[in-house]
Amino acid sequence: MNVHILDDWFDTLRTLPSFAKLAAHDVTVWNDHTEDLDILAERLRGAEALVLFRERTPVTAALLDRLPKLKLISQRSVYPHVDLAACTARGVLLSSNMSAGKPSIAAAELTFGLMLASARQIPQQMASLRAGTWQLAPGQTLAGRRLGLYGYGKIAGQVAGYARAFGMTVHWWGSDEGRQRAAAAGETVAPDRQSFFATSDVVSIHVRMKPATRGIITAEDLLAMKPSATFINTSRSGLVAPGALEEALVQGRPGRLALDVFDVEPLTDPNDPLVQHPAVIATPHIGYVTEDELDMQFSDIYDQINAYAAGAPIHMANPEVWSGA
Repeated sequence: MNVHILDDWFDTLRTLPSFAKLAAHDVTVWNDHTEDLDILAERLRGAEALVLFRERTPVTAALLDRLPKLKLISQRSVYPHVDLAACTARGVLLSSNMSAGKPSIAAAELTFGLMLASARQIPQQMASLRAGTWQLAPGQTLAGRRLGLYGYGKIAGQVAGYARAFGMTVHWWGSDEGRQRAAAAGETVAPDRQSFFATSDVVSIHVRMKPATRGIITAEDLLAMKPSATFINTSRSGLVAPGALEEALVQGRPGRLALDVFDVEPLTDPNDPLVQHPAVIATPHIGYVTEDELDMQFSDIYDQINAYAAGAPIHMANPEVWSGA
């Protein structure tokens, strides 16, 4: 098959063991990012299979209309960036491994890394040292502090394990169903939403992005947090209501933010107020970007392409396309 891979910014995928799974196909890898419809349509006009690098490029009806040879979109995890109805109407199969039972260790590790960096002010202390001003004010010890995890899922479970190893206590909040599962597992669930935010020294959100969860973290939630607390988001920017982070920084509740995700990505404006604010530690959506994680994820994606080419597609989001064919 003629396979195109979008948005591999550092040409990493060719260097990973899993890339060998595409040996039987004609593969083109694009190392830059564009959302220009004309450019995308020209680049992908010969594509039979399209590989998406997470949610970096939206697949719209307008783009699909200009890709008459496209048969398969292969990716991993949720797909709010793909117009599934438009795919179905045009006979394009979407295969997406939802990775049941496989937590993203990379994302969990980054979450805890940001927690440590925020508590000990590591970026700020480095900047102070480089400026010749030696130490800043003291940071915080994590042991004995309370971590609030919003969303009872696989990544949050990994983070909880790291936190307990550091001597933190953990409590939970999230959907009704998530809180019920946490309680059934013997976990501590906050008595109510307000106290969850108010009594946490760190809050980290781990929820899938979908219409029902957009803006689920409000300004009111953040303003209930302590001035000494940290809010961490390594999931999706859209989970936080518009303007809530900015309002939190103005009010100083919580006192620190640690962010790996942004409303506009890639974020290339060095003057962005969130990036530049001294109370914010920011990383460029690297939660899942490790060699190990990418090799595992794209191995699944390539398996979907090979299964389709063999006439036995897997992980179908719109199986009616295949049954109709």
